[in-house]
Amino acid sequence: MAIMTERAVFLDKDGTLIEDVPYNVDPALMRFLPGTAEGLRALHAAGFRLIVISNQSGVARGYFPEAALTAVEARLRAMFAAIGVALAGFYYCPHHPDGTVPEYAVSCVCRKPFPGLIVRAARAHGIDRAQSWFIGDILHDIEAGHRAGCQTILIANGNETVWELSPARTPDALAADIAEAARVITSSRQSAVSEYGAFRLLTADCRLSRGSVTHD
Repeated sequence: MAIMTERAVFLDKDGTLIEDVPYNVDPALMRFLPGTAEGLRALHAAGFRLIVISNQSGVARGYFPEAALTAVEARLRAMFAAIGVALAGFYYCPHHPDGTVPEYAVSCVCRKPFPGLIVRAARAHGIDRAQSWFIGDILHDIEAGHRAGCQTILIANGNETVWELSPARTPDALAADIAEAARVITSSRQSAVSEYGAFRLLTADCRLSRGSVTHD
């Protein structure tokens, strides 16, 4: 059994890292939100791997082909490199149960708020989920992070409009942007959060087949 020793910060993409342009796959329209570059540098310097986790239901809805996401990933990697940090991984879910493209119009365990992509990324990169964080701008991100056994931060920028709260959907902290989220993470005592995160980790894998109603 592989030993998971690395720490990561899992990041939602649209509305968290970059400006939220609905269903965008044009690399020219991808821009970091204010505070993102500063925050990513701080997290990288603190030893966290940076991994993007994104719902991309535009594939299932027929808005763009899955192959278009190759250019999106390449642009993200270039943006990260330009500020001196590495993007360790880019994981996306192309599915949606109400999609119009049959092979993608399915229920799955990779679409947030399910934690499937986080679990897969953690296994691939040797990540200790109990020592890791998820940052997102809606409560589906928070639920996915918690169900994977991570600590969570909600970017309080007004993108969450439903506010269906539950213990799994209650963030551990709020932040205005990635820079503030990085300050929360880097100032936290990992020994203090470890026990709480480990409890969630014990039950994360068995929850992969349960979830709540999803939206983009």
